Amino acid sequence: MTTHHPIAIIGAGLGGLTLARVLHVNGIEAAVFDLDTSPSARTQGGMLDIHEESGQEALRAAGLHEEFRTLVHPGGEALRILDKHAVVHREEADDGDGGRPEIARGDLRDLLLGSLPDGMVRWGSKVTGARPLGGSHEVALADGTTFTTGLLVGADGAWSKVRPLVSDAKPSYEGLSFIEVHLHDAATRHPASTALVGGGMLFALGEGKGFLAHHDSGGSLHVYVALKTGEDWISTVDFTDTAAAKATMLEHFDDWADGLRALIADADGELTPRPIHALPIGHSWDRVPGVTLLGDAAHLMSPFAGEGANLAMHDGAELGLAIAAHPGDVEAALGTYEKALFPRSEASAAESAESLVLCFAEDAPQPLLERFASYR
Repeated sequence: MTTHHPIAIIGAGLGGLTLARVLHVNGIEAAVFDLDTSPSARTQGGMLDIHEESGQEALRAAGLHEEFRTLVHPGGEALRILDKHAVVHREEADDGDGGRPEIARGDLRDLLLGSLPDGMVRWGSKVTGARPLGGSHEVALADGTTFTTGLLVGADGAWSKVRPLVSDAKPSYEGLSFIEVHLHDAATRHPASTALVGGGMLFALGEGKGFLAHHDSGGSLHVYVALKTGEDWISTVDFTDTAAAKATMLEHFDDWADGLRALIADADGELTPRPIHALPIGHSWDRVPGVTLLGDAAHLMSPFAGEGANLAMHDGAELGLAIAAHPGDVEAALGTYEKALFPRSEASAAESAESLVLCFAEDAPQPLLERFASYR
């Protein structure tokens, strides 16, 4: 017999979990399905700055803001902007009064997971497809089973299996790739790099390339090496051969300061390529009964506005509150949610695309410096 769920959330990322939590505190039944086999199946990335007007508002709606504040990383809002010669052009200390405190992504996910009832998240549930079925939707899993749901929410990221139900849009390559590296036990083993990065976020930028780095909660330096390259460049590098991959990357930075090159040369463990994709700016869809999207499934964008996790959580909270405000009328809830979602995500996607361009302009980091100066 096929199982039916009133609300099914596909994806146990920050957005899906925020939605699940807001529904739970409002007494609304839902089930979350995630392809990972367990909460610890993979690492959850580095630090996130959680914005007052979006991510923190979502945590308030979820009743978790006070607990969130106890997990904030002191000093994480500090900032340094360098050029390719490691000359510091802007430095800001974290005075504790900023509206974007830093937290480890894993700690934030654990906070959300720990706030949900046991069994609400179904681990090892990889969705392979979904289809409309007479007023509901049927969802197929990789193990051959299916279930039906009255409301299907795609919180399943860039390559969403739910998105095709509402939109033909597909993510496209943004002309930029990150290579993620780590320097472990940084204060002891990599003191020069620790000093270079400083206590918060580092941007070291030049034309078409650069470094974005910060400390993570485990004492490592988490570094994204950025390169403007063709979409097929990653396939030309054997990242399983760490030494050869480092040598290839260092060729792109042969005229950069030794201290910055050391972020590649001294990296510990594997190098992980992460090509940057985005959905079209202004991505939207006509109202489709019984299904909607949130987070990257709805508005995947480059990370240069710093809004990805914040928007996903904001989406989840807003959708949960809309459902709670329209008991028994899912379509009214979805209409209310999407009416606000589309302009909000369009504005952030446009800012993100603009920020990507200015970060890697011919005269970088000057455009970024001017942007920060305008904020002040």
